[in-house]
Amino acid sequence: MTTPPLRAVETPAPPPVVEWKLRMTAAQRDIWTGTELRRLLAERAGLELSAASVSALFTKQPSQVKLSTLAALCAALDCTPGDLLTLPGSTAPSVPPPRPDPVPDRQPPQQQPASRYRSLPPL
Repeated sequence: MTTPPLRAVETPAPPPVVEWKLRMTAAQRDIWTGTELRRLLAERAGLELSAASVSALFTKQPSQVKLSTLAALCAALDCTPGDLLTLPGSTAPSVPPPRPDPVPDRQPPQQQPASRYRSLPPL
């Protein structure tokens, strides 16, 4: 009886850990309580969340967030998604990196300038 060849088992990389920064972003805008955030969500974004839901977003790292809720938080706090969550170790450049110089287009061949003298008909 022959044994099958051994194969390496690849383990998937763990998902990146996202840092939830809602509380810090809110504090930078003088929003200190879930009640204040809940009021802003209703006024500025038209999103009515329960007090418990806002409290959970405000105090804990959520495992998932609806895109519509993220958009409402951004509207209420006048921020971007990057202000609310980041990947550890990632640094978002404040200025985009310079683009490489484009390869110059091939120029069409230069036309010879027209002669200043017209050719005369034969005599």
